[in-house]
Amino acid sequence: MTQFTVTYTTRGGRQKVVTLEAASPAEAKRTLRRRGIDSTNLTRKDTTGPAPSTASRAPASQGGWRKFLERPPSIKEKAVFASKLATLVNAGVPILRSIDLIHRQQKSPLFRRALAAMIEEVNQGENLATSMRRWPKVFDKLSIAMVEAGEAGGVLDETLKRLAKLLEENAKLQNQIKGALSYPVSVFAIAILVFLGMTIFVIPTFAGIFKELGADLPVFTQMMVDLSNTLRSSFSIVLIALLLIAAYGLKTFYGTPVGRRRIDRLILQIPLFGDLIQKTATAQFCRTLASLSKAGVPIMMCLEILTETATNTIFADAINNSRVDISEGIPLSTALAMKNVFPELAISMLIVGEETGNMDEMLSKVADFYEDEVTSTAKMLTSLIEPFMIVIVGGIVASILVAMYLPMFSVFERVR
Repeated sequence: MTQFTVTYTTRGGRQKVVTLEAASPAEAKRTLRRRGIDSTNLTRKDTTGPAPSTASRAPASQGGWRKFLERPPSIKEKAVFASKLATLVNAGVPILRSIDLIHRQQKSPLFRRALAAMIEEVNQGENLATSMRRWPKVFDKLSIAMVEAGEAGGVLDETLKRLAKLLEENAKLQNQIKGALSYPVSVFAIAILVFLGMTIFVIPTFAGIFKELGADLPVFTQMMVDLSNTLRSSFSIVLIALLLIAAYGLKTFYGTPVGRRRIDRLILQIPLFGDLIQKTATAQFCRTLASLSKAGVPIMMCLEILTETATNTIFADAINNSRVDISEGIPLSTALAMKNVFPELAISMLIVGEETGNMDEMLSKVADFYEDEVTSTAKMLTSLIEPFMIVIVGGIVASILVAMYLPMFSVFERVR
C-alpha cells in the first residue's frame, strides 16, 4: 500500500490536508470521490511531485510542430461526438467502452489524443467533465458544463442528446450566416479580379493598336489607359503594400477590446446584415440558455458561458452586465431589456416565460422562431444581392469594352 496526500478547500474556505493509503492513484481518487473531496492535487507522500497520470502527460504531448498544425474540431465534429456518446450510453454501453469506440473512429489527430487521454483518466477515477476540462481546444465550456450537470444528475445520456442538438443548431446557424455573407464577398472578389485582369492585360494591347493607327483617344479611354499604366508600374507595388498594411492594421485594431466593440457595433448597424446577425445571436442565446437550464446548470454559470460563446461583443457585454443585475434580484428579462440589444419580441416572450414559470419552454419557442427568421432572412438577402452583384460585374466589363470601342469610331472616320 502507498500513502497519498491531498490538499483541498472546505466549504467554509479552510484548507485541509488528508492522508490515506491506497494500492494505486486510481483507487485513492475513487476513495476521495466517495468522500466528496477534489482529487486534483493528489500526490504521493514519498515524492514531491504529483502522482503520475495521463492528465499531466497529455498537455505536454501537444508541443512542437504537431500542435501548430493541428486544428481544433469544428462544431459539427463536436455535435457528432456528443450524439454518438449519447446513443452508446443510452444503449447501456459503459462510458469507457463508449469513448474507446468513438476514439477508434475519430480522424482528427487532436481529438484522438484527447479521447485517448480521457480513457485513461476516467479509468483512474476521474469524472468525464473533469477530464474534458483539460482539453480546452477540443471541448468548450458549454459542452463541459452540460456534461458535468448530466453526471451530477445521473442523466448523462439525456444531457448529451440536448448538447448534440444544440451544437447542430449552432452549426446550422453559422452555415447560414457564412452562406449569406460569402456569396457577395466571393462575387465582389471575382469582379475585382476580372477588372484588374482586363485593365492590366487587355487595355495595353488595344492601346498599342490605337497608337499605331494614330487614333485620338476619348477622355474615358485615356483614363482607363492611364489607370492601366499605373497598375503596371512600380506604383502598384506601393499600392499593394499600403493595402496589406491597412488590412493588418484593421485586424490588429479588431483584436483590441475597444476596436472589436466598435466594429461589432458598426456591423449591427449595416442594413439587412445587421438584422441577420441580431436574429442569429438571439436564436443562439435562447437555444443555449434553454439547453443549459434544462440540464440543471445554475443561471449565473449559464450567463457566464453565454458571455464567452457569444460571437458579437455587443451581445457578450449585454449578457455579462446582466449577471450583475440578476445578482441584485432583477429578473433576467428586465436586465436584458435595459441593455437595448435583444429584439422586443424576444424580451416580451421571456417575460411571459418568467411569469408562467415555463422559462425553458418559452426560450425554446423563441429560439425556433428566430432560427426560422434567420433562414428566411438569409434567403431574402441572397435573392436581393444576386441581381445587384450581376449589375456590378456587368458594369465593370461594360466599362472596359466601351473604353476600347470608343476610339474605333475615330479610326472609322479616318478610313472614310
